[in-house]
Amino acid sequence: MDARTTEPLTTLADWADGELRIRDDCEVVETELLAADSFLVRHGAALALRLHRSRFADTVREQGYGGDDLAEFWEAGVAALPRTGVWFPRFELVRVRDALRLRVRVRPAPELTERLVVATAERDPRQVPHLKGPDIERLSAARQAAQRRGAQEAVLLDDGRVADGATTALLWWRDGTLFTPPLALPRVDSVAARTVRGIAAAVGVPVDEEEVRPAQLEGAVLWAVNALHGIRAVTAWVDGPALAADPARTDAWRARFAALARPLPEPGE
Repeated sequence: MDARTTEPLTTLADWADGELRIRDDCEVVETELLAADSFLVRHGAALALRLHRSRFADTVREQGYGGDDLAEFWEAGVAALPRTGVWFPRFELVRVRDALRLRVRVRPAPELTERLVVATAERDPRQVPHLKGPDIERLSAARQAAQRRGAQEAVLLDDGRVADGATTALLWWRDGTLFTPPLALPRVDSVAARTVRGIAAAVGVPVDEEEVRPAQLEGAVLWAVNALHGIRAVTAWVDGPALAADPARTDAWRARFAALARPLPEPGE
């Protein structure tokens, strides 16, 4: 039996007075999500935890949180994560009424996949494209629209140029070079994409930026990467370019990516 079916369901804990307090009631007031950072925890190990911590800290500071307890909150949240099973926790900053509140949402991970189909989003719904959290509901709606067209992910365009996925970062291959959309385009700094670029540097693979429209990816090998699934091969683009496949390379890099996971620190480490 999959471990996810034997563990407790999602739990939500608020940070208050220097400790996490489990909520056992439903939210009855309007809550605005200002920052969110999630990562896969598989049997007590996670990948690039320090990068997630740094990105979350930068986001909550930009969103106006001025407390000096952020490090203490993060450490308490990590300490509370299960060491068995497969999880996808989310660290959050929310606004409840006029107060800012830190919280941790411990969620069982959804089914993990290795490939997906994409479709171009009708429009870019993001209002704060460089921050992770405020646009989650809008991006979810874009992804749901893509699902109605037979895809699992929506590709966001910036003035017609490939910029990002609704829940993923996009990378592609041409003649042995790994390409990324221009880093100057407004989007969340993807920890997964940074990790893949780091693997490329470690194995001597050239990485470059490329400004492309969807049609210009005809014949390219396209990857969609994120913290949950790691590297996934894009097998088709609905009403878009025909893509190539390179399963040997994809499998090898998926293994390299997964091998970078490290045990969660214990309290006080």
